[in-house]
Amino acid sequence: MNVKFVTVLVVLAAMVTRTSETLFPGAFSCCTKISDEISKGILRRVERFEIQKAGGLCHLEAVILHVKGRKFCVNPWNRKVEKMMKKMKHKIHRSKSHVRKQRRTRRTREKEQKQ
Repeated sequence: MNVKFVTVLVVLAAMVTRTSETLFPGAFSCCTKISDEISKGILRRVERFEIQKAGGLCHLEAVILHVKGRKFCVNPWNRKVEKMMKKMKHKIHRSKSHVRKQRRTRRTREKEQKQ
């Protein structure tokens, strides 16, 4: 084959790949394999998680764990993972509502005492 022709094909292929990643970002971030086992050390260091549904662009149900810039795809029915998700949801929900309620009650008490 002609060297120029091959070079043009390689450049076009690279452009198409980058363009499709920009247009369809979800298609390239889907988990294709999931792990049934996950270590406690990784579960302790999870910063956030996402739930991948089996419909749409992704064809596999999974939980995506984010740990220091890395992603781990895990079986959503794993008991350790379910427990970790409940703790994280509870921790986030409780900390936000608890702090707001305390601050509001303190401020209203101070206002009542001044009057």
